[in-house]
Amino acid sequence: MTQPAHLTRRFFLQTSAAGVAAAAAGVPAFAASSVNFQLSWLHSVQFGGSYIAAQNGYWADQGLDVSLSQGGPNAPVEPPVVSGTALVGISAADYTAAAVAEGAPFKIIAVAMQKNPFAIASLAGNPVNTTADLVGKRIGMAVANTPVLQALCTLNNVDINDIEIVPTQYDPAPLVSGQVDCLLCWETDLPVAMTVQGVDNTTMLMADHGYALHSQTYIATEDAIANRRADLIALLKGEVMGWNDYMADTDAAAALTIDMFPDAGLELEAQKLQAKRQVPLMFSDLTTENGFGWFTDDTVAANIETLALLGRDVSADLWDRSLLEEVHG
Repeated sequence: MTQPAHLTRRFFLQTSAAGVAAAAAGVPAFAASSVNFQLSWLHSVQFGGSYIAAQNGYWADQGLDVSLSQGGPNAPVEPPVVSGTALVGISAADYTAAAVAEGAPFKIIAVAMQKNPFAIASLAGNPVNTTADLVGKRIGMAVANTPVLQALCTLNNVDINDIEIVPTQYDPAPLVSGQVDCLLCWETDLPVAMTVQGVDNTTMLMADHGYALHSQTYIATEDAIANRRADLIALLKGEVMGWNDYMADTDAAAALTIDMFPDAGLELEAQKLQAKRQVPLMFSDLTTENGFGWFTDDTVAANIETLALLGRDVSADLWDRSLLEEVHG
């Protein structure tokens, strides 16, 4: 991985020189810029790198005063970002594409999850290891996710009519009780809950079977990119440092999450397991070579193909890598 900027001699010299010069002039080294960062879901170790950035002062070192706004089922990401209430939001390529189709001026400026977290979870005694294993199975899922399953089937020449879709709540209970044979879910939540409960299960990550869709993406408006570019770059620099620390010690990230949000109903064992399972989704040969959050023309092209299967027609200019190029230098 690239060395976090806060540990480099160059960064130390630059910031020290600026601080000494400001002190000599009798003025503050900087005036912190206020930034609202809109998360995509409820607080959990899913956003552990951001919590580390806040806790360790990485954003403060960049001249930012960052507020982390919790998301959730009643707190969509896109409205506060498009209105300017939030400078940056955590979203996913399909949600962003849908918003852009409605006229929202969004760009994807970084990608946290290199692999999409959607997975097919099943019990170890009746596993779904390949897409062909889905034939004849009962899959529990939200009906709204039917296009996702259809895209997976199309990519792997499986007839979706050979799979029985059973509408279920987002809960492992229907699988554990035998009402269904598998679940469409995230790799990092329902399978984690079952493992913690002692239920032996397995997952088939859809990204390993052609489902290329960027998730946990950073979105900003064109106006923000044009007029608050320095703040965006500073925010991303803090994120890079926080997530690099996260990868180095996922247990510490889980413990920090529990400490920061004691009333969120989180369990340490589950948070530790979730934190570990996120690592291969977020870090890859691509990020090792180029840095956290990176994407390429090839990964964008793969996303465009998957989005087309989901009924979203987008072009490559939905993604803007120029800020990352400045961040990683």
